[in-house]
Amino acid sequence: MSRKGILLLNLGSPKSTSVPDVRNYLREFLNDDRVIDYPAPLRWLLLEGIILRTRPKKSAAAYASVWTPEGSPLVVTTDKLRAKLEKATGLPVIMGMRYGTPSCAEAVQQVLAAGIDDLFVMPQYPHYAMSSYETVVVKVQEELARLAPGVKYHVLQPFYNDPVYIDALVASAQPWLSKPFDKLLFSYHGLPERHLRKGDPSKAHCMKRPDCCSHYSPCQATCYRHQCVEMTRLFVAAAGLKESQYELSFQSRLAGEKWVSPYTDKRLEALPAEGTKNLLVMCPAFTSDCLETLEEIREEGKETFIHAGGEHFAQIPCLNDSDLYVKYLTDRAATWKPDHR
Repeated sequence: MSRKGILLLNLGSPKSTSVPDVRNYLREFLNDDRVIDYPAPLRWLLLEGIILRTRPKKSAAAYASVWTPEGSPLVVTTDKLRAKLEKATGLPVIMGMRYGTPSCAEAVQQVLAAGIDDLFVMPQYPHYAMSSYETVVVKVQEELARLAPGVKYHVLQPFYNDPVYIDALVASAQPWLSKPFDKLLFSYHGLPERHLRKGDPSKAHCMKRPDCCSHYSPCQATCYRHQCVEMTRLFVAAAGLKESQYELSFQSRLAGEKWVSPYTDKRLEALPAEGTKNLLVMCPAFTSDCLETLEEIREEGKETFIHAGGEHFAQIPCLNDSDLYVKYLTDRAATWKPDHR
């Protein structure tokens, strides 16, 4: 008789906030050719010659500002979710990270140690992007093939448009939406426009017109920007928001090339002058609060908005290990059917 189990996968984190640990983490993260998809020699030169000489110190300070006594917020929250999901499903639940520890290889070894041979892989990414969902799925598939070729597995597909997930998001935001506010800003993690064009197999739709995301194309199955736009539309409809009450933007861009826009930091600077004084921000690309939500939005974003003339700012937490999210994942686990060797 087969033994079922669940593998939760998330991004990862440095071991600590020390500069060497952050440098090692960034080296692993940014050397992924699905994150920086330049030819290997150019990627190495960019990393070793520029990024890893300057960024680790700044990033270490940013991590230190959100680090908890238990460790990285993302790792701690994912482990809490793991424990709650294990209790709710009655199944063994293993946690793995794309970068850092526990690695995907370590997680697969835990799967074997637990005697699991029927596995539900749950990437913690609602949307498809080659630098997030795709890279962690490919990595764990490689480790399963290498270390556990006899394990059957099923991979949770992106769930940005799942009505049950949208309802959970809306419910989690109600304590903030039920009070007066001027605008809700949906801030999604950004990507280089080049990544979107690369993911369009037709090379004739994505970024070819300003409203490309509003017109059907097969490429939308792997188009991150379309999926962000669609998630926003579904949330707004479920929450009953008016068009004037929300907008969408993209954060975390890096210099050097054009990223998807509008940019969150620029919108935070401009909104007060446009009449928005009481702002709510959601970061629906993340299921767990992390550096990008806690430091970049809750700390830096608030400072930018208030400095520009805003009066009230609140970042609505991610679903994290909330009962709403535990129930959603538990219900998904109850319906899985292994479809891959």
